[in-house]
Amino acid sequence: MRSLMEGPLGMHIDPYVEQLRRGGYSIEVSHRLLSVVRDFGFWLGATGTGLTDISEALAARYLAERSRHRPANKADARALDRLLTVLREANVIAARPVPCSDPHEDILEAYRLYMKRERGLAPISIASHLWFLRPFLQEMGIATCADAVRLAGHKVAVYVERHAGDRSATTARIMCSRLRVFLRYLHREGFVSADLTTALPSIRRAADAHLPGFMPLEDVQRILAGCDRSTVIGRRDYAILMLLARLGLRACEVARLNLDDIDWRSGEFTVHGKGRKTATMPLPPDVGAAIVSYLENGRPRSDSRQLFLLAVAPYTGFKGANGIQTVARSAIRRAGITGLAHRGSHAFRHSLATGLLRSGANLTEIGQLLRHEQPDTTRIYAKVDIDGLRALGCTWPGGEL
Repeated sequence: MRSLMEGPLGMHIDPYVEQLRRGGYSIEVSHRLLSVVRDFGFWLGATGTGLTDISEALAARYLAERSRHRPANKADARALDRLLTVLREANVIAARPVPCSDPHEDILEAYRLYMKRERGLAPISIASHLWFLRPFLQEMGIATCADAVRLAGHKVAVYVERHAGDRSATTARIMCSRLRVFLRYLHREGFVSADLTTALPSIRRAADAHLPGFMPLEDVQRILAGCDRSTVIGRRDYAILMLLARLGLRACEVARLNLDDIDWRSGEFTVHGKGRKTATMPLPPDVGAAIVSYLENGRPRSDSRQLFLLAVAPYTGFKGANGIQTVARSAIRRAGITGLAHRGSHAFRHSLATGLLRSGANLTEIGQLLRHEQPDTTRIYAKVDIDGLRALGCTWPGGEL
């Protein structure tokens, strides 16, 4: 710290250290980051570079020279990124340069606002729409809304036929769905005169062709028992898996859980589901106990109000469903469970529904627990009720079914 305070960055070190403290970084990691900042300060003095000249390009130049003398480390770039943030907050250096925008971003930004304001979609859903639209706009040569007049039905059909086989049939259906919404938007806003959605071919799929992947109760219990609850990560993962296994929550719903969503007095909590819908669910005692164990003996100190936090600094909440999916996949793999088509959080949701059905619950009750809007969504689980289906089968001539 003494050498840092005496260098050209001296007056900005205290705010830098304060950021590290708020982020929950350990002494060892903080020392590593500060060492990079110290060396960067020495380099600035040796090259005669002033503070106002510091930028992303200058930091990249320093890191390139540093890598010639010592092994590169990902933390080096993060250390200097944090330093640039501190300097910008102190108005010492210029704002971050705005990257050259993609010519298609204007039309995508207008569409993004439409999806948010008119349709009320969540950011993650909007990102999914834009992911399919970017290659479509690029291949069609559409850079602005005014260019959309060049779109024609046969061009749209050819594009879908060309790319339908790029990935799975499910991805192809989603692509057509995203394009259908976009083409309706263009027609509604008057950018195209005709409704081009009729040009989109349908992607055929046998309805409910596959059984839902599920695990028997014994496997679910083995996964839960595989969490080492003597560790911080084990207590966090156990609480996450209990929400998945006992209540059938989706990964995105677990990631969105907030400290303020739990009403401990009433034993209920609020779930933020798909389509910005909320629901109040009971909090079973065993699930509540798992969450309490994590809160009291595992959750790091953080300004974040999200219930589940990352286990390494900076201690922020999960950004989305991917982190929860990783926890679920790791737990299934650790327990040695095989034979599942999808080793993610939805395997617990399917397993809960299947177990309830085999225990005597009807489809209506299961649909209410899983918060399905359409009964058809729940009917997929009827295929795993072998005893119920057996009564519907016809007797085989000459013998029993």
